[in-house]
Amino acid sequence: MPFDDIVLEAEDKMQKAVDVLMNEFKGVRTGRASPGLVEGVKVDAYGAPTPLKSLASITCPEPRLIMIKPFDPSVLTNIEKAIQKSDIGLNPQSDGKIIRLAVPPLSEERRKQMAKQVKELGEKAKTSIRNIRRDGNQVAAEEEKKKILSEDEEKKTREEIDRLTKEYEAKTQESVDKKTKEVMEG
Repeated sequence: MPFDDIVLEAEDKMQKAVDVLMNEFKGVRTGRASPGLVEGVKVDAYGAPTPLKSLASITCPEPRLIMIKPFDPSVLTNIEKAIQKSDIGLNPQSDGKIIRLAVPPLSEERRKQMAKQVKELGEKAKTSIRNIRRDGNQVAAEEEKKKILSEDEEKKTREEIDRLTKEYEAKTQESVDKKTKEVMEG
């Protein structure tokens, strides 16, 4: 595998690790309502677990309110049950057509718990990035042993992968800091 391919594959995987982190952050509660809090909730509908965002439109008409309007009214009760079972801690209120979720302000203790969760998610992403670095460096070493890469190319590959690792760890930390600030604000 040539130098460029090893580096591109590592960079692609690191970007995916950051993307996964950003997606996980959508489910972390801040003091504001966000469709991301409920989009991933799995609803038993039509005989299969289905993400809520596939079954309903989700809007936030006010900073502390999420409105869920099912495309098919027959799944309304299933959506309510799924929200109650989920660990988001919101109580659905239904009028038979629309579900409303009031998002209460977070207590200081709950904010600290959420900030800790954000930090843990960030550490998990950084670990993934470091594992990708390790794998990329192993591939480079193997390719050098097989004489596919020269010693200089192998060294260049390692340096480039290290640079990418630092770059993506910095992106991860920046995202963690931003999300922590959101969580800690009222």
